[in-house]
Amino acid sequence: MTQLATVVNVMIASPSDIPAARDAVERALRSWNSANTPGRGFVLHPLRWETDSVPMLGHHPQAILNEQLLAKADIVIALFGSRVGSETPNSISGTVEEIEGAVASGKPVHLFFSEAPHPANVDLTQLQALRGFRAALQERGLYGSFENEDELLTKVWSAIEMDLRDIIQPLHAAASLPTPPSERFLVQGRSEREPKTDSKGRVHYDTRRWVEITNRGNDDVIEVMLEGVSEQMLLPGWDRPRTVHAGQKQTASYWLGMGGGEPRVKLTWVENGEPKSKEYDI
Repeated sequence: MTQLATVVNVMIASPSDIPAARDAVERALRSWNSANTPGRGFVLHPLRWETDSVPMLGHHPQAILNEQLLAKADIVIALFGSRVGSETPNSISGTVEEIEGAVASGKPVHLFFSEAPHPANVDLTQLQALRGFRAALQERGLYGSFENEDELLTKVWSAIEMDLRDIIQPLHAAASLPTPPSERFLVQGRSEREPKTDSKGRVHYDTRRWVEITNRGNDDVIEVMLEGVSEQMLLPGWDRPRTVHAGQKQTASYWLGMGGGEPRVKLTWVENGEPKSKEYDI
């Protein structure tokens, strides 16, 4: 019997040294599907470079993977063993670039480090880089660990359940309802800590802040303007009206000076020939 289900794409990101752990994550997803898809209407689809990427020339391999896999992912499961991975033009490794890209896009990311003994031929340079990356993460959030594949399977299942409960299901439910006129736009504040390396190789962090503006309606909105209500708040690039297409998300970086208080913005637009405006705490 056929059944309609919502596909949730789960990207499995890792360097090449832990294939068994990658397989364990896929088993966790397929096990979840067997137990839950018929009753809950969601199917978890694993995204892996081995099976879901298409060979292509003309760009750096990591850029191609970002476009083909990361852009499609709803959730990212990242794994590390004894390697941080191969350096890319934009990051210390492809896996780290995928993690940072997912975080910047607001996607849930779950990191797990293997605590199994390292192989006898471990690359010490890679291991040291991995330990440095792991130490830097302590200021940015929580990560997990696993002793073996069975433990990883259980932890991945728990992480997926949390994402479905807190993020995926609420968004799915909201998308199925008509958007009331007063909620034409979804306006949310975002921020992330970006690692920076100084001339001596020391890592420090700068905080980048931005506003996400999503047109939740079924038609385009014209004459959209965004301005800061808080004192000393700058929104470069939003000094001219623009169009936000149906379903489109646009972003606006902002800076808030000392003493500016809590960030608050005002959005103005024209809808059906009528000027409208609303203020948002971000």
